[in-house]
Amino acid sequence: MSIATGRAALDPARGDLLGQSPGESSDDGATRRSRSTSKRLLMRYGPVLLVFVVFIGIWYAMHYVILDESRRFIVPPPHDVIDEAFINDKARAELFEGLLNTTRIALYGFVIASLLALAGALVMALNRTMERALYPYAVVLQTIPILAVVPLFVVWFGPTRTARVVTCVLVAIFPILTSFLLGLKSVDRGHQDLFQLHGAGWFTRMRKLQLPAALPSIFTGLRIGAGLCVVGALVADFFFSRGDLGLGRLLNNYAKELQYERLFGGVILASLLGVSIFALINWLSSRALRNWHESEARSA
Repeated sequence: MSIATGRAALDPARGDLLGQSPGESSDDGATRRSRSTSKRLLMRYGPVLLVFVVFIGIWYAMHYVILDESRRFIVPPPHDVIDEAFINDKARAELFEGLLNTTRIALYGFVIASLLALAGALVMALNRTMERALYPYAVVLQTIPILAVVPLFVVWFGPTRTARVVTCVLVAIFPILTSFLLGLKSVDRGHQDLFQLHGAGWFTRMRKLQLPAALPSIFTGLRIGAGLCVVGALVADFFFSRGDLGLGRLLNNYAKELQYERLFGGVILASLLGVSIFALINWLSSRALRNWHESEARSA
């Protein structure tokens, strides 16, 4: 390439190397990139905002249009919920105290359920006999009606934090366990043969092959378990009239006292708690998988 040709290629007026068309100024290029960014943000978040607006509209319609005037108190409008549950100092303090206690129980249960599920999945993945021996009991845990056993936990452990955590673990452990086990057993057979060919031991295969390959399934199980732990914490609260004041107990009290604005506020906080834990798991999944797995690479 000649010197003249090189200078022409680097000429800002042409803009070829800057992603601009010939004769386009740098300001025009910046404007075009800004519009492209705005379009991407609109395409990504626009549908979510649209659904939210529709939901709020339906909520208002339920109160002012669909329900009779004598029954409108059971579905208070959003502005009354915000005013009574979040602007009112007493209600806000009560709700956020309950949120803090419920968050603590849900996180304890989630961590314990995840560790127990990981240990159980590792044992069953390494030994088929152990899988045949243990997996039926995991299924039994899933089929136990949680509302029937929570009163037993109250009798065994008393109105303590332990009983609430055990309830969370019981609710969340099965989907986490099955996702972990599925991931560990879904490793490509050719990769396993390659590790065996090189004489790799079980620990090396687990650390360098099975666990990395199982990460997508593991994060799927964690996403499911995160929401279930919040549900478990709320369910446990309904059966405890003493001990830490959680969101579940507050929701029960508000329903009995017909304080529906605060009841809706508690439901909103419980939903935000579940969404927050889910978002945290999504962020961890993106950080762990985005460089090599298609599911996160395409969403990045």
